[in-house]
Amino acid sequence: MTAARAQVLTELRDRIATLERSVPRQAGWLSFGVLAIDAVLPGGGLARGALHEIAGGGSGTVDGAAAALFAAGIAARTKGKVVWCLTRPDLFFPALAQVGLDANRVVFVEVDREEDVLASMEEGLSHGGLGAVVGELVRLPMTASRRLQLAAEKSGTLGLVVRRWRRQTEANDFGQPTASTTRWRVSVLPSVALPVPGVGRPQWFLELMRVKSGECAEFTVGACDAQGRIHLSADATDRSHPSRRSGYSA
Repeated sequence: MTAARAQVLTELRDRIATLERSVPRQAGWLSFGVLAIDAVLPGGGLARGALHEIAGGGSGTVDGAAAALFAAGIAARTKGKVVWCLTRPDLFFPALAQVGLDANRVVFVEVDREEDVLASMEEGLSHGGLGAVVGELVRLPMTASRRLQLAAEKSGTLGLVVRRWRRQTEANDFGQPTASTTRWRVSVLPSVALPVPGVGRPQWFLELMRVKSGECAEFTVGACDAQGRIHLSADATDRSHPSRRSGYSA
């Protein structure tokens, strides 16, 4: 372990130790508050003590902006501090605030290597006392995902992996198996049309690509609002495809 990495982990442990004393362990599920989405998720929402993967689709495959905002909206609806681990310091803080995640709630852990992102995520998930732990990764090997999943299960903390690729061809890695409980893809759609000139609420095409003990589904949703909540678009319907419905176990 390099000296820099050891220093980052030591500081992270100290911050988490301070935070966890005042925040109770969170268990159960985090509901989206959208019946059609919660109905396809075992337990009626995202499992808190579990790992979830999110990636961008379409034109957002590389920049990952929609995926990051979706993750931020989820984290915003948890209680307690949020640890966000990354190697590329390009998060736009005002955008996080627009989806309900106050930057003052976030402990940003900036490291040089993805191995350090994984180590920092595991440290955060293992200690508990946090609302969520978010990590930006190009690859998520099966062994690493199992370690994160086990750490999340132990503490009851919600783990979110935002898959960000540097080039389009790397996105093929998203098809590789991991131990994540759910896997999502978020693609940007044209905003809601307004009766007057202007830009309406952003819309996303939300794909639940894998879920343990559940079924895959697709939804057209309004992007996260100031409370981190999404909603089904007025003309949207559940677009689950029976041919694609499949649970998985890892």
